[in-house]
Amino acid sequence: IVKSAGALVAHPFGSIMRSILVAVYELNADEVCVIGHHDCGMSKLSCDSFLDKVVKRGIPKERIETLEYSGVDFEQWLKSFDSVEDSVRDSVSVIRNHPLMPEEVPVHGLVIDPETGRLDLIVNGYPEER
Repeated sequence: IVKSAGALVAHPFGSIMRSILVAVYELNADEVCVIGHHDCGMSKLSCDSFLDKVVKRGIPKERIETLEYSGVDFEQWLKSFDSVEDSVRDSVSVIRNHPLMPEEVPVHGLVIDPETGRLDLIVNGYPEER
């Protein structure tokens, strides 16, 4: 289990994708499931509000400005989403289309309702003939 805020696989060569590939190649994982959830905090995230809270917790605004000047795109890094289903589809696509992901490993996308436990299949990773 690899957890990330929003079930996002935001970068094809980031730590989440590396962990998935290690699971496949080193730990013999034979399937990947991306599971988002309804009422996700990432869907309500505001970059400006987040950075205001960072400053209120004592991080100097100049540090944020230095990071921005150095190339950190906070709007992209703290990007929220409107639809958890679309977010799951995007993450499945990043994984499925990764140049090091074996074609035979199914990549599924699901969304769970934390209130009821209902699990909805968004992307069926099995080949059509199964």
